[in-house]
Amino acid sequence: MKKIATILTAICAIVTFSAQTGSAQSKKKSAADWKKILTPNQYEIMVEKGTEPAFNNAYWNNHEKGVYVSAATGEVLFTSDDKYDSHTGWPSFVKPVDPSKIEIVEDRSYGMVRDEVVEKSTGLHLGHVFDDGPADRGGKRYCMNSGALKFIKK
Repeated sequence: MKKIATILTAICAIVTFSAQTGSAQSKKKSAADWKKILTPNQYEIMVEKGTEPAFNNAYWNNHEKGVYVSAATGEVLFTSDDKYDSHTGWPSFVKPVDPSKIEIVEDRSYGMVRDEVVEKSTGLHLGHVFDDGPADRGGKRYCMNSGALKFIKK
């Protein structure tokens, strides 16, 4: 009887673990799913980890008040109050609205080591963060791709 109870307990544990793992995986979208949701430009930037041209993107020179949300999820990521002109040709921010909405991961592409910024809930690429931002505002430059964002005017 003890063996049956042990076996049943083990089976329950496996079933519970499988159900939890399966539900966590079902929250992640495949590249094909994102291709149906995102524009080709958004897909190239966010899924393929591309970079748009400097000085030739939607928000590098945007000076209106509002918030910048993820093009994929609509989550508020940055605000115009934290945007500044970094003279790099991409929208740059000193900080995210909520640091728990992003994740910093090591990017070793193109023979460089950089800190990539991804949306935490999806793992999608947003841009990179550098330590050359305004010293009086924390010293960070969150260099984002316009194609990964949507601007919502106040």
